[in-house]
Amino acid sequence: MNDTTKLPTATDVKVFVPAKDFALSLEFYKRLGWQENFVADDGGIAELELAGQRFYLQNYYNKVWASNFMLHLTVDDANAWYQHATGIIENGSYGVAKTKAPKEESYGALVAHIWDPCGVLIHCAEFLS
Repeated sequence: MNDTTKLPTATDVKVFVPAKDFALSLEFYKRLGWQENFVADDGGIAELELAGQRFYLQNYYNKVWASNFMLHLTVDDANAWYQHATGIIENGSYGVAKTKAPKEESYGALVAHIWDPCGVLIHCAEFLS
């Protein structure tokens, strides 16, 4: 490709997040604060939104993929996210969902970890600078 080639445009980018139990994962993300924009009639996919960013939750699960999948959230308070998620998990039945207390990382962020009901890691980073 040379400098005179016109690139096609794109208007959005979304990832597909796996769900072992689609209804349970959908409930979990909504309780965390994501807004459900739509669920397909066949229940195979849902679009969820938080802070103006969206992803597709899909009714598909592969253990290796799910346990290596990560969502990054830039947050203003990692401790608040940790407390919020811990309360939801302690007061519900969300499979392997769990949390890990915030820890300061070498790149200047306080990071809390939240695992969803099928093992997807939500990486909540509060940048300290």
